[in-house]
Amino acid sequence: MTPGVDFGRPVLVLRFRGRTARVGLRAAVVSAVLLVAALAVAVLALGTGDYPIAPDRVLRALFVGDQRFDRLVVWEWRFPRVVLALALGAALGASGAILQSVTRNPLGSPDIVGFNTGAYTGALIVILILGGGHVQTAAGALIGGLGTALVIQLLAFRQNVTGYRLIIVGIGISAMLASVNTWLVMRADLDAAMSAAAWGAGSLDGLSWSQVAPALILLAVLAIALFPASSRLRILDLGDDTASALGLRVGRARLLLVVLSVALTAVATAVAGPIAFVALAAPQLGRRLARTPSTALLPAAAMGALLLVTCDWIAQRAFAPTVLPVGIVTVSIGGLYLAYLLVAEARRN
Repeated sequence: MTPGVDFGRPVLVLRFRGRTARVGLRAAVVSAVLLVAALAVAVLALGTGDYPIAPDRVLRALFVGDQRFDRLVVWEWRFPRVVLALALGAALGASGAILQSVTRNPLGSPDIVGFNTGAYTGALIVILILGGGHVQTAAGALIGGLGTALVIQLLAFRQNVTGYRLIIVGIGISAMLASVNTWLVMRADLDAAMSAAAWGAGSLDGLSWSQVAPALILLAVLAIALFPASSRLRILDLGDDTASALGLRVGRARLLLVVLSVALTAVATAVAGPIAFVALAAPQLGRRLARTPSTALLPAAAMGALLLVTCDWIAQRAFAPTVLPVGIVTVSIGGLYLAYLLVAEARRN
């Protein structure tokens, strides 16, 4: 707790390498509950399939490993997919929380603004034109996402970046890039086009440990960079004038946060393809549960992990033995949430 300072609610203080971050006690408890729920769904996902395994055997396969076939099925075949669902869901949730806080608008999500589409464009260029592998595709997605963010920032800039202006410009750029993506797929040969189209639906199918390690390393680096930047996010929530009065360089801080948001989205897109609506819904759902005055990173990341691992489980089991891309499930559920959000915003305005 923080003695002597009244934040209006109980607050936990976290310190890392000389940096300090403050987390509301309710937000920490909600994040822990969401994480436990996500891990429970993960255990169920590890145990369901053509070879069903009871939850206790799943835990024994993970931590004891005395049943060789159970360990083979759980550890080698199913665990990489579940690990990536948890990690990429958390990344998308945190990415959406950053952008929604910077734009001060619940519609300010990377997939609505167009960063997802830009990352997809970069990946498509690498796959269909340059013929690159996973590493090159990841680099292409990162460059595509950052390039799109730069163009949107330049077009939306007028004295300062405003939320609605950035969102409207982002929607326009996203529509243009979507047409470019369609053209790239249509001009490719049949096998490459089918592969790119399947990847573009957003899927965790077929991912193995070879994709897990690079993704986790990149996300860990971004999480370390995000830790000190989170304090700037809270200062920006006070308003530009107040943030400037407190000594914060508003433009530089906002640009750094947008770059981190794009990088988190680009890593997820590079690994699994564009997965929509997790970054849009997770921050708002986490904020409502945690009852925070602004968008909070920890509840958003925990909610993102829970949403993606649950949607991926539904994608695997809803029409078994046919496995759907998880992006189709997130779009189906997220579309309903977006409609609710638009109606709520219209009534509020």
